[in-house]
Parts: sequence; C-alpha cells; structure tokens
Amino acid sequence: MKKSQLSLKWLEVFQLVARSGSVQTAAAQAGLSVSTVSHHLSKLEDVLGAPLFDHSRRPMPVTPTGANFLRNVDEAMSLLRHAEIEAQSGPLSDARHLSLALVEDFDSEIAPELARILLTQLPGCSFRQLTRPSHDILTLLRNQDVDIGIATRPQFSQPGLVEAPLLRDPFVLAVPLDAATAPEEFLSGTSPLPFLRYSQSQIIGAMIEAQLRRLRISLPNRFEFESNQSIMNMVAEGCGWAITTPACYARDGRFHRQLRLVPFPGKGFSRTLSAFMPEVHDTRTSATVIATLRQLIQTRAIDPAVAQLPWLAGQFCLLTAPPQPDL
Repeated sequence: MKKSQLSLKWLEVFQLVARSGSVQTAAAQAGLSVSTVSHHLSKLEDVLGAPLFDHSRRPMPVTPTGANFLRNVDEAMSLLRHAEIEAQSGPLSDARHLSLALVEDFDSEIAPELARILLTQLPGCSFRQLTRPSHDILTLLRNQDVDIGIATRPQFSQPGLVEAPLLRDPFVLAVPLDAATAPEEFLSGTSPLPFLRYSQSQIIGAMIEAQLRRLRISLPNRFEFESNQSIMNMVAEGCGWAITTPACYARDGRFHRQLRLVPFPGKGFSRTLSAFMPEVHDTRTSATVIATLRQLIQTRAIDPAVAQLPWLAGQFCLLTAPPQPDL
C-alpha cells in the first residue's frame, strides 16, 4: 500500500482556512504563526499538485478542487475524531477532559450543583465550566472549544451539532408587584411603565421581537439590556416591565418579593433550552451530563416555580423529544 504523504497538521490547517477564508484567523484558532499556516497550505498544495484556494481574493475561497477535497477531509477527520474518542472512552470514571458551557439562566442554582456532582462522578477528569450567552455557546461548539453546550435553541438548525431538548420555557410578563395595569395594557403600550427589552443580539431578545412583530405589536425601544439581572432589578424597583421566562425569573430569587409573573396575553410562545454536542462526541459522558441536568432542572427550577405559580404547570416543563411549535 502506498503511504500517504499528507500531514495531519496540514489537513487541520486546511479545514480552518477553508471555513474562515483567512490565514490570519486560522492561525489564531490553531495557535500558530501566520507564516506556519501559510507554509502548511503551500506544502499541501505542492503534494496534491492542485490549487485548493483562490489566493488572489479576500476572504480566500476554496477552488472547486478545494471544495471536493474539503468534503473528503471533513469526513476523514470526523472518522479520526470518532476513533480517538472511542479509544479513550472507558468507564465513566476514566474520563480525562470535559468542557461545558451553560447559559446564564443556570448560573446561580444549577451550574454549581452540576459541577459538584460531575466532579464526584469524574474524579480524574480535567473539568472546565463556562457561562456564556446562547449565541456565544453555539460558536464555541462549532469551533470545538467546548464538549457540551446548554443554550437556547436558535431559529435555524445547527449543522454539525446534535441536540437533546431539555426544557420548555414559556414567555411571560414580569411586572412590579403592586402594578395594577392589566396584562393586555402592557402590550398595547398604554401602561405608564416602559418596556425593558432583552438585547436583540441575544437569541432570547430576537425571539421576543419576532413574536411582537407577528402580533403586530410595536413598543417604544427606550431600554435594552444584555443582563437579565438588570432587567429583573428594574422591574422590582417599579421602573418598567419585561417579557421574560420562568427560567430567567428563577435565577434572581432576591427580586421575587418585589415583582410577579403573569401569563403572556393572547397567543403564547416559548423557547427551548437544549444540550448541544458536536456530531462526534463521548456519548457516555454526555448522557451522564444530560441526565444530571434534567434532574437538577426539575428540582431546582421547575418544582419551585410551579409551587409558587401553579398556572405554570405543564408549560414550564422538561422535554424528552423535540417540541411541537406553539399553536
């Protein structure tokens, strides 16, 4: 059998440049110098005897030959990663590395307990846990910077990622405790209190704005926040009202005595919080993480919220399969 002259490092660099169209970006992602990345690409093209990129354009696109080669390299590298994971996967207690990214909604109640349980179950594991907005978590997963991400499902499918739905989180109104305004009046814009928006750069903010457009509701855009804590604080202080979810409400318990949740008037809608993994992943470890998360979500988020607000029963709930669209 003829031995391949191709270097694994060349192929990894080729994938990075093909995805980004930039030698500089690929160098930063790989932790290499720009000259080293350029050298690897040059050697690869020399060995293959064919140009893989149009080097005259920026960003640098792959040639037709490069596109065909990329499809085969992606498949081959996926098989190699799968073989590596299978070889390294033994008993759960032998897991070596685990990197998690969770949405901020789980930061106070669920994330610390999850870490404690996993550190007990994975005694020899190098463990890293990050807290990020959902859109950042999906980027980390696509860049293979984390093993498992817990995030809000975006509007569009995520190629290359496997999804395990966890939580149905309905949208509700958060209003000051003593607010006498009817829920319908908040949406009509006749309330004296301003609407406090989530940033539209976040998935949750974009979902809220999309629903308001569908309902033909137009509200002044005076206040917009990336921080859930800031929104809950302002509602508790009587400075405004918000469209939020029980999971967002649950993480800031110190404000619960100063605000209340009410059902979203008219046609309701919800978001789905899911676990996302790369297509090639350690299924044994991910199954353990997901099972632990489901238990913690039920006991630390759903049960307390439903006990306080019984009308959430059946709406704020665990998911075992992809949810149907809200009717």
